[in-house]
Parts: sequence; structure tokens; C-alpha cells
Amino acid sequence: MSQLYSTSITPEISSLRLCFYGAGSMAEAIVRGLIDQGLTAPKQIGMINRQNAARLDELSARYGVLAAFDNESKSVMLGEADIVFLAIKPKDAAEALKQLRHVLRRDQLIVSIIAGLSIHTMESLLGQSMNIVRTMPNTSSTIGLGATGISFSSSVPEGQRSLAEAMFKSVGMTAVVEEHLLDVVTGVSGSGPAYIYYMMEAMIEAGRGRGLSDEAARELTIQTVLGAAHMVKSTNEHPADLRNKVTSPNGTTQAAIETLDAHGFSQAIIHAVGRAADRAAEMGKDIERSATS
Repeated sequence: MSQLYSTSITPEISSLRLCFYGAGSMAEAIVRGLIDQGLTAPKQIGMINRQNAARLDELSARYGVLAAFDNESKSVMLGEADIVFLAIKPKDAAEALKQLRHVLRRDQLIVSIIAGLSIHTMESLLGQSMNIVRTMPNTSSTIGLGATGISFSSSVPEGQRSLAEAMFKSVGMTAVVEEHLLDVVTGVSGSGPAYIYYMMEAMIEAGRGRGLSDEAARELTIQTVLGAAHMVKSTNEHPADLRNKVTSPNGTTQAAIETLDAHGFSQAIIHAVGRAADRAAEMGKDIERSATS
């Protein structure tokens, strides 16, 4: 029995073999975080994808990780891994997991970053109960400032739970939640960076429209968003309290906030988060239907 499966004590990540099934930007972010934080060595990490050999060559050259290109090598790499990261696109998930049914072992830890795919559906596709960590990271993980929601199948022991949290803390912060809340995590933080980018687009465009240069509008917007986020984090105050402190009666900020309210700004954000969460659930149901068809 492997060290990973046989103990509730958190194993040393550096002693384990990791395999990433999927080599997109999120997989790369996790790999970079693990290596940069000194949690493991590149030689302990293997990466595979469906057909993009050039991408694997790029990652191998950049980080020193191992890559498998033919089907036999892929099966060996997956079978020998202690931890398998499922980093494939949702639309490819059902087919891919069915193909893994006879490759993966019961004593492996499976870490999924597939949006909407439930633990129950994963176990059905794999044909057995397994130790599964379901996660929802966001794109800020690529710069070490990610936010990741994490849920566990009931069989995952404490040691493996701590291990999973440590891996994702290498690319940001983590929040352990009940699985049914992961769709909400998707709405808040998974898709969240895009809401901020969208607001920044509008701020930049407004500045340009009122005469600022492209560079000035961009830099002022970036610094404003950065500073606001740091203020919330460093003071630990509620955003509403900080907003009230800078909103003088009959001043410029009050006029701006009243305009946002008149256009339903808060409700638009609330509805956007809710729709993203609902869409994550819909995607999961689509995968489940394709798995049983």
C-alpha cells in the first residue's frame, strides 16, 4: 500500500509523483507554484495532453517536468502517479474519464479542476469510489494570487486533505466548502476576475473619453483597483465601511455611487454571480448526461 493511501499523516509532497492530465494555463500555474515554492522537484511532475506535443515540449523546456507523448507512455505515467490532476476541458471530461477507468488505481489521489463536474459523476465515469479532491481555482493562480474552492469525497483522509490544501496554497489562498457550494465559488471567484476586468475596461474607456491618454487611463485604473484590494485585505474592514469612509456627503464619490445605483450596479453583479453559478451546475448536468448516454 502506498504512503499516500495508507496513512492519515500528511505525506511529503516532494516524495510523491504527480501527473497532470491536461496542460493548459491552470495546470501550468499549479506546476509553477509547486516548483517555485519548493514543494516538489520538476522530475516528480509528469504532464500529458490529448495531442498538442508542442505544448508539452514548451512546458518541459520551461520547468524541467517530464512529458509523455504516445499512448503507452501516457498510461504508464498515469498509472505510476500518486496524485493525478484532471485538468481537461469540461466538454472532453466524460470521454477522458471513461478512458481512464482501467488506468487509475484505487490508492491514487484524484484532483479535479474541471468546472461543474461532481464527485459522484467522476466516480461513476471511473467505475469506482476514489479519493477525489474537487477544486475551483481561478486564473489569478497563474501569478500566485489565486483563490481556490476545495471539496473532498468522503473517503479522503485528513492527511490527503492537508496535502491538497498545501498544493493550492502554493498558488494563492484556499477555502474548503461543501461540494454543493462549489458552483457558488465558481460564480464568486472562479469567474470573478472577469467582472473586475470588465469594470476596468469601462473605467479606462471613461478616462479616455474625458481626455486622458491611453496610458494614463490604464495606469490610474490599475493602481486604483490594486490599491482598493490591498486596503480591504490590510485593514480587514468590510468594503461597505471603506466605501462609506471615502464617500463625502454631496461629493464626487457620492454622485458616482448614486449613478451606479441608478443603473442597478449591485444587482447586476449579484445576478452575474448567480448566473455563473447556475451555468456551472448546468455544465455539470450536461457532463452527467453525456456520461450516461
